[in-house]
Amino acid sequence: MKRRLVIIALAAFFIVINVFLYVFFTRRLGNNFSGSDQLKMIDVGQYLPFEGESDLARTGSSFKLSEDDDLPVLDGAAALVPVYASIIDNVYPEGCVTYEGGSFSDDNYYGENFAPDSAMQYRNTVRGFNALVDGTADLFFTARPSAEQMEYAASKNVELEIVPIGREAFVFFINRNNPVDSLTSDQIRQIYTAGITNWKDVGGPDMLINPHIRIKDSGSQTMMEYFMKTEIIRTSNPLKLFGGSIGYSFRFYLSGMVANDNVKMLSVDGVYPDADNIRNGNYPLTAFFYAVYRKDNTNPNVPALVDWLLSEEGQAMIEGCGYVSRGEI
Repeated sequence: MKRRLVIIALAAFFIVINVFLYVFFTRRLGNNFSGSDQLKMIDVGQYLPFEGESDLARTGSSFKLSEDDDLPVLDGAAALVPVYASIIDNVYPEGCVTYEGGSFSDDNYYGENFAPDSAMQYRNTVRGFNALVDGTADLFFTARPSAEQMEYAASKNVELEIVPIGREAFVFFINRNNPVDSLTSDQIRQIYTAGITNWKDVGGPDMLINPHIRIKDSGSQTMMEYFMKTEIIRTSNPLKLFGGSIGYSFRFYLSGMVANDNVKMLSVDGVYPDADNIRNGNYPLTAFFYAVYRKDNTNPNVPALVDWLLSEEGQAMIEGCGYVSRGEI
């Protein structure tokens, strides 16, 4: 009898353990969406001016700079590489983009082997903005500059001209297998302040939400902070790492530059972030992107290039890159 009771007790114990593991781990984490929604780095080699296979908007320009002109050095955020690379391809003289060692390196993920005399640089948002302020870049292409970046400019007694040149959508994305297709602005804010922690609370599976956060002063992080209007709270539950992720970026960077078939963009407040909804203003998280330069820059080709970007030709080039033109302000 005792042996039988011991066997029954052990069986009951293991049943309880297995039920516990299923309820709190297997069921919750079984359809793990994490990892597949991570953004890849862009391939800078895909957007090199004057290279026949480059993915650039070759729309043409009546405004041309020659090798005898003082060529503005262009730099910018990863999400806008196609824009300023296309400017160079359409306007600048061939041979103005140069590389350390004489050729482009496949390891040039962050512009490491653009030569100092190259008209194109790629230092991304944080380093590129500092380069503009410090005078080693003439025009910087970016989303909304952060408060910290503007403070850095002020600390150097540098005044900036910030000119909107196009429109883009700030988007949220998840794994394509997650059945959620739309979130409200309030739901997104609750997710990033730990008010909503499970996908089942927004129409998805019983799975923890793993909210991804970008680096400080990146263009997407600055936009996120502007959208949130409150402090982002990182959830303390370590199991979120095994849950379904959500991230944020800009539309064309996600859908065109690092095109990842494993993720999908979400509608926000019931509106999907396509070009038409950006153009007509229906998508609620539409934002300008900018050409930024120092007000004390004496190179006359800097404002001339910005004027061209705002012209019909320049706006056609921006549309050709896959973005949306500035429109009326």
